[in-house]
Amino acid sequence: MAVVLQVLPCVARAPLRPLLMGSPVVRLASGMALAEQAQQLFESTVGAVLPGPMLHRALCLDPGNGLLKVRDRSFQLRQNLYLVGFGKAVLGMAAVAEELLGQHLVQGVISVPKGIRAAMEHAGKQEMLLKPHSRVQVFEGAEDNLPDRDALRAALAIRQLAEGLTADDLLLVLISGGGSALLPAPIPPVTLEEKQTLTKLLAARGANIQELNTIRKALSQLKGGGLAQAAYPAQVVSLILSDVVGDPVEVIASGPTVASVHSVQDCLHILNHYGLRAALPRSVKTVLARSDSDPHGPHSCGHVLNVIIGSNALALAEAQRQAEALGYRAVVLSAAIQGDVKSVARFYGLLTRVAGAHLTRPGTGASMEEKEQLWELAAELQLPDLQLKEA
Repeated sequence: MAVVLQVLPCVARAPLRPLLMGSPVVRLASGMALAEQAQQLFESTVGAVLPGPMLHRALCLDPGNGLLKVRDRSFQLRQNLYLVGFGKAVLGMAAVAEELLGQHLVQGVISVPKGIRAAMEHAGKQEMLLKPHSRVQVFEGAEDNLPDRDALRAALAIRQLAEGLTADDLLLVLISGGGSALLPAPIPPVTLEEKQTLTKLLAARGANIQELNTIRKALSQLKGGGLAQAAYPAQVVSLILSDVVGDPVEVIASGPTVASVHSVQDCLHILNHYGLRAALPRSVKTVLARSDSDPHGPHSCGHVLNVIIGSNALALAEAQRQAEALGYRAVVLSAAIQGDVKSVARFYGLLTRVAGAHLTRPGTGASMEEKEQLWELAAELQLPDLQLKEA
């Protein structure tokens, strides 16, 4: 899905309705100051991916017959609903979910960042907090977004709840960014410390998120479809707030409700590539060898419905809608930009200067040096859905 951005000079010089009315600064959006517009755009964009709007879009409960609709699927509720969750936004997601689902919710367990409840209370974000007599148990852990003993206790409590479900039950799983660190449950005899050390070594040698998650899933009881398998034969509905470019459900929080497609050989290839296979602890070698000889092969997740309820694409679409309502001609450059922060920031800076030159000095444009730097940086970043075309 390439988004064609004709920066030089078509889009940058495209007619903007407010500009035709006079001074671009004074008359934009009926006199609204640029700073006010920017604030409005920011607030509406963030608002589109807050727990309340997301959950209300995703869930619809008919209280008369106890029928829960999730997208095009329906589930019968009769005090048979359980909830688990893990991630930085899950406290607010759980609060909204419990309010929506009412007495149908029997029990819940969530794993959230250390100190988040105190932070929400201090900020006056009552809508992000569970009610005093909530049926959801909250564990806080993963300080500084690193798996720790508190997060491990939460993960084991989540596994215990899932394993106790029956075919008559429905498990609602809430997932957001940071979920992987908040759901650590290494396969014995691998310890939490050994898994952390291996992950840090891989990251230090340049492993990307997909490679890190492949290793994490192979060594985890719950990642890579492990949570879904623990909950079987219950039905599972997973509501996911994506923090990964492209929204790959198998990567977000290491895919606890998505069957892993990776084999032990994939793990060994990654470990060989980064020169770590020879230094593996005995426990890791034991787990990988055991998985390689598993006669059952990979687990399926046919009893699971995975739904992306929020992402950067959704936020960008809302930003574009609001910008157009203010009278701008808005273009979404890309929903897939990633890379070194300094390089990405420099790219946006150059792009702004080049486009701004065409708006403020028609016919002159940006300097050739700036244009060349922009093209080079775009090529360096390898932006997958962005094409810069000069016209």
